[in-house]
Amino acid sequence: MGAPKTLQQAILFFADYENCRKSVEGIRWPDGVVRCPRCGSDKVTYLESVRRYKCYAKHPKAQFSLKVGTIFEDSPIGFEKWLPALWLVTNCKNGISSYELGRALGVTQKTAWFMLSRLRLALQGESGGKFGGEVEADETYIGGKARNMHPGKRARVIRGRGPSKVAVMGLLERNAGDRLSRVKLNVVQSIKRHAIHSEVRQHVEAGANLYTDALSSYAGLDREYVHNVIDHAEAYVDGAVHTNGLENFWSLLKRAIKGTYVSIEPFHLFRYLDEQAFRFNHRGGNDATRFALALKGIIGKRVTYAALIGEGQVERC
Repeated sequence: MGAPKTLQQAILFFADYENCRKSVEGIRWPDGVVRCPRCGSDKVTYLESVRRYKCYAKHPKAQFSLKVGTIFEDSPIGFEKWLPALWLVTNCKNGISSYELGRALGVTQKTAWFMLSRLRLALQGESGGKFGGEVEADETYIGGKARNMHPGKRARVIRGRGPSKVAVMGLLERNAGDRLSRVKLNVVQSIKRHAIHSEVRQHVEAGANLYTDALSSYAGLDREYVHNVIDHAEAYVDGAVHTNGLENFWSLLKRAIKGTYVSIEPFHLFRYLDEQAFRFNHRGGNDATRFALALKGIIGKRVTYAALIGEGQVERC
């Protein structure tokens, strides 16, 4: 069987460990030379009987598995489950819940949640440089409604007059030529002027055409950008002046959150934003190309369970 193109083919393909090994080796060592992750030596041999590699340089832990140095490190779960799980995450338009993944793979919900958190780390894209051309900027709030919360959670998260929500800043670079539009998302502490201006300057080239709504926090950006404002109290579109691209994306994001994940802790929200942004930015490809791109993100990244549950500080990589 050649490289898989559908979920059914992926399950059958990755059921064979040799196919898993060759796929991950091809990502880790594209030149075909296996190197020790600890010392960088290429004097390495594969021990087929134990599915490990042995480095002949003199140092502790000369043997290492294919998982060392990846998001899979120290996981007892085999590649025959990890790789189909990655396929599902990258190609399910509205995401997949830990309960659903657990049933599909035959693991507990807790294990599936940990797996999904690791896989989302692989979907964190490179910055890709600053946006240019025509760029939309908008903000939204993510958070549950108080009436839908468990009483215990309601008492814990409600502050003041309403439920605690998290502000998310979004930027969308409109499509140009054959390139589809793409987004960048960040959780922000507030939507005050200094926070909004900082996000725009960090991710948008000076001189770009910037489209925003009439929120006062965007005032002053016309000194660095061609700033176009649409006042939603009067209209939603005025020729090319609108933020409908981001409004449509917010709809996709919130539908995935409410329909699939139901409730997301603010501590983990950025991971779900990375997941949705990855699928949106690579929507022009097919299932196999999205999976291949995601597989490239497994190298040199790791998150521990202790960090995920708050025992230690988690930073965005």
